[in-house]
Amino acid sequence: MSDEKEFDVVVIGSGPGGYVAAIRAAQLGFKTACVEKWKTLGGTCLNIGCIPSKALLDSSEHFLTAKTKMQKHGVMVSDVKLDLPQMLKRKDSVVRQLTGGIAGLFKKHKIEWLQGHGKLAGKDGEKTKVEVLGDGGSKQTYTAKRVILATGSEPINLPFIPFDGKRILSSTEALSIPEVPKSLVVIGGGVIGLELGSVWLRLGAKVTVIEFQDRILGGMDAQMSKELQKMLIKQGFEFRLSSKCLGAKAKGDWLVVEAEDLKDGSKFNVECDYVLVATGRKPYTENLGLDTVGIQPDAKGRVKVDQHFQTSASGIYAIGDIIAGPMLAHKAEDEGIAAAEIIAGQAGHVNYEVIPGVVYTWPELASVGATEEELKEGGIEYKVGSFPFIGNGRAKAMEEPEGLVKILADAKTDQVLGFHILGPRASDMIAEGVMVMEFGGTAEDIARSCHAHPTLPEAVREAALNVEKRQIHI
Repeated sequence: MSDEKEFDVVVIGSGPGGYVAAIRAAQLGFKTACVEKWKTLGGTCLNIGCIPSKALLDSSEHFLTAKTKMQKHGVMVSDVKLDLPQMLKRKDSVVRQLTGGIAGLFKKHKIEWLQGHGKLAGKDGEKTKVEVLGDGGSKQTYTAKRVILATGSEPINLPFIPFDGKRILSSTEALSIPEVPKSLVVIGGGVIGLELGSVWLRLGAKVTVIEFQDRILGGMDAQMSKELQKMLIKQGFEFRLSSKCLGAKAKGDWLVVEAEDLKDGSKFNVECDYVLVATGRKPYTENLGLDTVGIQPDAKGRVKVDQHFQTSASGIYAIGDIIAGPMLAHKAEDEGIAAAEIIAGQAGHVNYEVIPGVVYTWPELASVGATEEELKEGGIEYKVGSFPFIGNGRAKAMEEPEGLVKILADAKTDQVLGFHILGPRASDMIAEGVMVMEFGGTAEDIARSCHAHPTLPEAVREAALNVEKRQIHI
């Protein structure tokens, strides 16, 4: 290879946004490369995020079901034992299959994988220089007509309780704890904390969540998050809301987490053997060379882009967690496709009003569109329709009657403004709400659409009927 090689498009980062952008660019006829510093493709999501956490959530749910739920179905299971090494091994196998699958897709689409740390290295006329720093100090420079930055995010490290990778953990280490904690303290009542807390709770850990706000899942619909909290408490979670973590001290083999109750200022301690700090993530732009092309991140470390995902530097685009918006894999994927299509002169499409969010606890909580709180704050008149799963035949047959579907519709036009599901397989059912809202549909559209019986989505139809108070089964 010569000292410099030119591509039409170079993508820096191979997470869901990056690898999808690279594939779409290649499909559109661009000579494409993707830079990734890890030994495997897929970024945080596939390697240490979405995929391994869902693998553990499924495994831990099977374990709990075998221990506590099977007898109701007439399946008598005794002496259920946990093989944690096998559970972790299966999780790693799932990750290997999917990251290897991306490598196969790159080969299929003739995308060159440039392994190493990618960074911008200034402009060469209208082209951009990209340096790739490999193992052992090697360095290779490439040029590209277009560069897409898709470097993702990393866990926020709190200065008063910094990660040590052994007892004070980020979400990465919490996926591979070599033993079931006796007591796990989770700092942060958001999605990551509740999901990983659920894994270890099901396997036998005592789990205490310390949350700064007065409720969990602050961005979700308040009614739905409060209902989920009640269910998690029944499962064994302990919540200390309106509480501020002050730090942690070692006490023999244990840790003492120190915190303050924000309501009365009193201090309290929680003893544990592991702490998971899950207070959010921040854009990963470290050593990305933004300054070499005049890009200045904002106060939160994000890169500003226009409606075409182009940064202040011509020919350089940014997507995913390093730009504004929810840090979600599917949002990054949509942006990656749109950016590649815009580069090709097409009209890329991302509708930010209908980006779904899912909490993969059990039951699951899925949401798309506005919450009641947002509609009230915006002065928008709306109608509410809801339906509990206890009235759904399939949910009863599954022994999963908890939760509800909630639909928010414009009071005048009936257009669906918000769609929320707390219940079994909510993550799968939320797609109906996304599709209806994408096409500007109404609650009446859902109510008039035939839903197969007996299925969980019948609860969606009943909630839509309830918008006009004409539901059938309650």
